[in-house]
Amino acid sequence: MLVSCGANDIPIGPASLNSRFTDEQPALSGNGRFLAFVSNRYGNQQLLVFDLETQTLIRTPGLNRGETIAESPSLSYTGRYICYLTSDQGRPVVTLYDRATQQSQILTPTYRGWIRNPHISPDGRYIAFESASRGQWDVEVLDRGPTVELDIPNGATVNVPPQ
Repeated sequence: MLVSCGANDIPIGPASLNSRFTDEQPALSGNGRFLAFVSNRYGNQQLLVFDLETQTLIRTPGLNRGETIAESPSLSYTGRYICYLTSDQGRPVVTLYDRATQQSQILTPTYRGWIRNPHISPDGRYIAFESASRGQWDVEVLDRGPTVELDIPNGATVNVPPQ
């Protein structure tokens, strides 16, 4: 069922989900609690995270840098990891933000070619994206490795492959 609401029905403000500015490119965490999106509500394009349970914006220190544009967000299961595109020396790069450590890390610093549409796996280990390194758009998967701290629900078991 589709429901429409008038402009007067939408709570609008700097800390609400919607604003009077452009809010776009939504991505939902696997558990449905967090929503990452790109917004222009503070005068420049930023990646914001909204907690749908508490109806508040989440602080993400170190996520947005003033001189770059962040876009195409993707969240892991609990929203711990946020994968997104940003620019480094004028080229798009896949970047990972860890909400637990409040650190950003460029995952494709020496990658040749254009990159778009990154998506992180629910557990945060794999990142799929499109690349044009061969002159056409191809799909690539980046494995962050077996030692990465996985984003799994509390109490969930992890299958460790035999060594």
